[in-house]
Amino acid sequence: MKQDQLEAWVAALSERLDVDVTGLDTQALLDVARDAAHSVMRPAAPLATFLVGYAAGAAGTGMAGVEEANAKASALALAWPQEDA
Repeated sequence: MKQDQLEAWVAALSERLDVDVTGLDTQALLDVARDAAHSVMRPAAPLATFLVGYAAGAAGTGMAGVEEANAKASALALAWPQEDA
């Protein structure tokens, strides 16, 4: 089921990035992405969700922390098993 895959991804990524996502409203974040993609342009969706997360966590490590998190997320995404069609 696709929803299970999404929940597994969020759990694995939050663990990899060492962030607590308890109480995260993933649907609201997906809605931001949908709205940015449809109202601005498709590439705005990932940028919007990034900026939401960055703004929420900006109290710490600056761009070095963002770069590290991006590298971890990218590596995990590239290694993530594809769902069977």
